Amino acid sequence: MGRNNLTNYYAPTDVIFGPGAEMQLGKALKKYGAKRVLVHYGSERIVKNGFLGKLLALIDEEGIYHVEFGGVVPNPRLSLAKQGIELYRKENLDFILAIGGGSVIDSAKCIAYGTCYDGDVWDIYSRKADPVAASPLGCVLTMAAAGSEMSDSSVITNEDGWLKRGFSSDYIRLKFALMNPELTMTLPPYQTAAATVDIMMHTMERYFVKDTIPLTEEFQLALCRKVKEAGAKALQDPKDYNARADLMWGSSVSHNSFMNLGNSVRGDWASHQIEHELSGIFDVAHGAGLAVIWPAWAKYILKDAPEKFAKFGYRVLDVEPTGDALADGKAAIEAMEEFYRSIGMPTRLSEMNIFPTEEQIERMAESCTFFGTRTLGGDLRTLYKEDLKAIYYLAK
Repeated sequence: MGRNNLTNYYAPTDVIFGPGAEMQLGKALKKYGAKRVLVHYGSERIVKNGFLGKLLALIDEEGIYHVEFGGVVPNPRLSLAKQGIELYRKENLDFILAIGGGSVIDSAKCIAYGTCYDGDVWDIYSRKADPVAASPLGCVLTMAAAGSEMSDSSVITNEDGWLKRGFSSDYIRLKFALMNPELTMTLPPYQTAAATVDIMMHTMERYFVKDTIPLTEEFQLALCRKVKEAGAKALQDPKDYNARADLMWGSSVSHNSFMNLGNSVRGDWASHQIEHELSGIFDVAHGAGLAVIWPAWAKYILKDAPEKFAKFGYRVLDVEPTGDALADGKAAIEAMEEFYRSIGMPTRLSEMNIFPTEEQIERMAESCTFFGTRTLGGDLRTLYKEDLKAIYYLAK
């Protein structure tokens, strides 16, 4: 590995983890100076079951003013975030609290950028402008998957063209994250399965690079194996606390930069970028989309790094070594597909009743290159538009 490659680990988020963590909400808001709070959430379920009311009471106990703002959907929308920006400014608020999972937190992050930017917040996500600040944020995590509670990244979908774009900066790292694994025990099985895929993929993107320091690679492989096991256990017994806790903490550690340290590059991220176009157009669950895209990507680039795939198979998927790295790498991909199927995830677009036309594949590949201004991957293999089209075809 080249010794001029610098990586950094910066994780300023104050994490309170364990049963009843959400009960610390009022104190956490007060600790970080919140006086007027935008309470951002998605599902009306937390309104009907009284959970939102319980949290609002904790805020009231500290004498903190708050305005509720719901409506977040999976693959969160730019239009809702813009409404949140207007509301934040109108009410002269000074803090954003996200109650939910990655979609709610990402929407909150978009609002946080927009409240400190005079132009269209989409300028930031479309790389036309760089943020210079963001409003402070915190969260009560109710779904573990995206890792947005400790990451520097957020993703938003612009309904004008259905473009899904991400942006990363330290400005939107959360001040605090209240994480009670018990809150995830009522998630539907499909969401738990998709979350398992997403958590693993955040580390897999970092593992599948040319090189890293040995200790980090050990962490990467161990996390993928443990999350794989935890996802299966949580599906068998939704109230298995240890499984839910492993998924929740795994979500954070997988995407908070810890798994980057010592890597030859920050990560590959081709699978994520290719999937973003898919979920942007077809509005699929991100984890399910990754379960379809990763095997197609892996098959396409296997010959560029057979040893990495083989080692992943040995350590994570119990593939028996044969001494032939290419054959073992292929077996690893097949074993990963079998795991996806075992937890109810699709491995082909057709299994989601998605049958993209040639025109749609052309459109996704073109958009994925930011209309000819970038390539993907680059460490194991640089991917161009024609490569992306081939991967979409493999995923059909």
